[in-house]
Amino acid sequence: MSHYSFEFPYAFLLLPLFWFCAKECSVRSQAIYLPYIHILLASKRIKSRILEVLKWIAILSFVTALASPVKVVEYNNIKKEGRDIMLVLDSSKSMLDRGFDSENLKRDKFSAMVEVVADFIAKRQSDRVGLINFASSAFIASPLTFDKNYLLDILKKQRVGLVGSRTAIYDSLLEGEYLLSASEAKSKIVILLTDGIDNMSKTTFADIMEVTKKSDIKLYIIGIGQESDLEVQKLEALAKEAHGKFYFVSDKKSLAKIYKEIEKSETTAMKSESYKRYFYFYYFPLVVSIVFFLLFIYFRSVKGIAK
Repeated sequence: MSHYSFEFPYAFLLLPLFWFCAKECSVRSQAIYLPYIHILLASKRIKSRILEVLKWIAILSFVTALASPVKVVEYNNIKKEGRDIMLVLDSSKSMLDRGFDSENLKRDKFSAMVEVVADFIAKRQSDRVGLINFASSAFIASPLTFDKNYLLDILKKQRVGLVGSRTAIYDSLLEGEYLLSASEAKSKIVILLTDGIDNMSKTTFADIMEVTKKSDIKLYIIGIGQESDLEVQKLEALAKEAHGKFYFVSDKKSLAKIYKEIEKSETTAMKSESYKRYFYFYYFPLVVSIVFFLLFIYFRSVKGIAK
């Protein structure tokens, strides 16, 4: 954003002084009557008016230079304090179950989940986001990255059964904690989504609880499908210990609402700093003033035109 102004606008108050002096300060002499002299002076009067124009252009330009015309450009520097987020997604065989998307009952849970998660990723422009795909084991599909197009492409390539058919929730959480432990971000988050009970992890529930207690990473856990298929109490305990929250949803619309809720609660902190830059243009009217003042002197002195 920019605008033009004068650094010293009060300089224009000098113009009335120049005008007053031109009227009242000139030297007056006694008049001598000469008949027909007006014929001889007719041409000089025209030249005298030219001198008057040159003089006032010089004065006006000089005063404008004193007022210092300036262009002010305002800059707003917005500093965004992003978060590091690991998305941990279940790709076990049960994610092929249908009926999760009420708008398309033939669609499986995994496809519906990918669509919702893709929308979440696209909105986290100031955050680094990573992706873990887990089933029988945890697979790091993408490390933390700012490149959302790359991450979305990786997400769309994930498939059920890529890393087995069973469920290793605790191993995948441990992997997410490990990846974020090296992060220097002020806010670190794991968002885990699953539809089943851990039946494959080498890491025990007690182990992951101990890691969570010592960690500064916030944990959100989303259970989907049938509540009876989940270890709700354990998942709730993990989320609570990590200063996060446990959610349960039974359809795609509810899942989208949960991700939007997390998105709102984990907004990007922003600091705005503004500063101004000044571009001075006093030299333009100053040059004009000097040129017209020299022209005034030239026509007045060299050509001998009467004032």
